[in-house]
Amino acid sequence: MPHNFWMINCNEQNYNITRDLGFTRQGLKAEYRRKVQRVEPGDRIIYYVTVARVFTATATVTRGYEEVGSGPWVKEGPASWPYRIGIKPDVVLNEEQYIDAGLLAYRLEYVRKWPPEDWHLAFQGNLHLLSKGDFFLLETEMLKLRDGREQALLQIDAELAMEEERVNAQRERRRRVASRPASRPERVRSDGPAEILPPAEAAEPATDDSLPDAGPRRNPRPRGGVRRPGIRRSPRYDE
Repeated sequence: MPHNFWMINCNEQNYNITRDLGFTRQGLKAEYRRKVQRVEPGDRIIYYVTVARVFTATATVTRGYEEVGSGPWVKEGPASWPYRIGIKPDVVLNEEQYIDAGLLAYRLEYVRKWPPEDWHLAFQGNLHLLSKGDFFLLETEMLKLRDGREQALLQIDAELAMEEERVNAQRERRRRVASRPASRPERVRSDGPAEILPPAEAAEPATDDSLPDAGPRRNPRPRGGVRRPGIRRSPRYDE
């Protein structure tokens, strides 16, 4: 399913080159590198031919861009066509069926920020990002000319239903990811509550009046000549 909807603008000579290639590949200009990098398989394309100001065909991207350096397309001004994408045709009109863009421009969301009399200024440049509504509005009119009104409406309804299903599935995936709990460290299970021991009390010396008075006691020196641990004095280097 498409992620983006693009409009490619070119003169009649370059459009005819793409048509003669069977709509299998399309060149893109060097000055639109950032936009070209966003074009990916599944995206949809509509062709607008300058000078004549007509919409002529739609296609689907089959392969992302690659830099080839040159191609059969001729320069339109100083910019060359170093990038190429793979495409396949969808709706291709005969020359007598080309749609006058001036008849539909006022219905496009894309041109609303331009004055009505200057609508054609919105189509300057080689590559433009369209809304889904604008794209399907134009493709519907193309299908009406090619297949008739009833068949065109049926096909567009099916495409819109598939697009809506894709968008809803994407939203559901995002909702599931957002609702996942944050990972927490696992706790070690125990069979029961830990037993809390009372604090150890200081041992009192045993007193027994029956024991004979042996007089003052001395700490006996441990056997083996081992001294009890204590504070050990470090030797001084001047001793």
